[in-house]
Amino acid sequence: MGKVIPIQCVPVSVAPPRDALERPLRDLRISVIDRCNFRCPYCMPEDEYAQDHEFLGKDQRLRFEEIERLARAFAALGVRKLRLTGGEPLLRRDLPRLIELLVRIPGIDDVAMTTNGVLLPKFAQALRDAGLHRLTVSLDTLDAETFRSLSGGRGEVDQVLAGIAAAETAGFERIKLNCVVVRGVNDQQVVDLVSRFRGTGHILRFIEYMDVGTLNQWRPDAVVPSAELIERIGARWPMRPVAANYPGEVAERHRFVDGAGEIGFISSVSHPFCGDCSRARLSADGKLYTCLFARTGFDLRAALRAGADDKALADLIAGRWTRRTDRYSEQRAQLRTQGERDRVEMFTMGG
Repeated sequence: MGKVIPIQCVPVSVAPPRDALERPLRDLRISVIDRCNFRCPYCMPEDEYAQDHEFLGKDQRLRFEEIERLARAFAALGVRKLRLTGGEPLLRRDLPRLIELLVRIPGIDDVAMTTNGVLLPKFAQALRDAGLHRLTVSLDTLDAETFRSLSGGRGEVDQVLAGIAAAETAGFERIKLNCVVVRGVNDQQVVDLVSRFRGTGHILRFIEYMDVGTLNQWRPDAVVPSAELIERIGARWPMRPVAANYPGEVAERHRFVDGAGEIGFISSVSHPFCGDCSRARLSADGKLYTCLFARTGFDLRAALRAGADDKALADLIAGRWTRRTDRYSEQRAQLRTQGERDRVEMFTMGG
C-alpha cells in the first residue's frame, strides 16, 4: 500500500470547475462502505446479485485519512456539502471519527448522512457528538409486511422507527425520510407515511423508482409520477409549492397549507433535473463518479496512494469534472432504446 502524504491544504482560491454543460461542482457524496445489512429490491436485490459477490476488503477501501484528503481537495474546488452513504454507512467501524475529520475541513458547511436507520439506537448520539449536521433515513413504508419484503427480509419497520426516535433524542430535529415509491408495492401506503410524520418537523421525500444499476428489474410502468402523488396527498391535506432552498436542490418542495410542515418530491424519471446537477460521488474504493447512472468511474485512490499531493489531486478532480457531459435522466428513453443499460450498481458507488 502506498504512503499517504501528510495533509497540505489546497488554497481555496482555486477556480471552481464547471462541466461541459456549465454545471458547477458543489456537492460530494462519499460512500464509506459497499456492504449493507438490507437487500432492498430497488438497489441490491437478494435474488439478482451474485451470491458469491466479493465486497471490498479493508485494504481496498479508502482509509479515513484518505477520505479526508480527497474531501479537502473537493472543498478547494468549491464543494460545500458532504453526504456519507453506502451500502449502509453505519457498518463502517468508527464512523464518528471520520465525521470529526470532515466537519473541520475549511469551506465545508454541511456534513450529512443517509442510513437505513436500524443502527441509530447504538450510534445516534456519537454521530451528533462528532458534529454530524443532518440525517436522512430511508423509510419506504410503515406496513410491517411490506417493509420486511422491501428490506429483503432483513429488517423490521419498528427498528427504523426506534432509530428515528434515538436520533431525535440525540438532537437531530429535522430528519429527512426518504421513500422510494414503487407502483403495486408501497404506493398505496404513502398517505399513511404522511399522516404519521405530519407535524413532527421531519421532512418526507417521495422518490420516483429509478433504473439505477442493472439488477433491480426496473420497468417504466412501476414508476409513480410525483404529480400523481402530489394530487393524491393534496386531496387530503392541501399543499402549496415553495421555492428551492438552493440552486440544484433535487426535491421539489411542498408545504402544507395548515402549517403542519413540508414534504418533497424527487422526480428523476418524470421531470429530470440533470441541468442543475452539481453532485459528484466518491466510492468506497476511491473512484469518482459524475452521475448516479454512470457506466465507469475515475480512479483517485491510485494517485492518492502513489503520492500525489493535494494540488495534484484537485487537478485530477477538476480535469474530470470539466469533461463531464452526463444527463442520463434526460436521455433515458433514447439510451434504453439503444440498449445502453450497463451501469454501475448503486450499492457500489453510493446513492
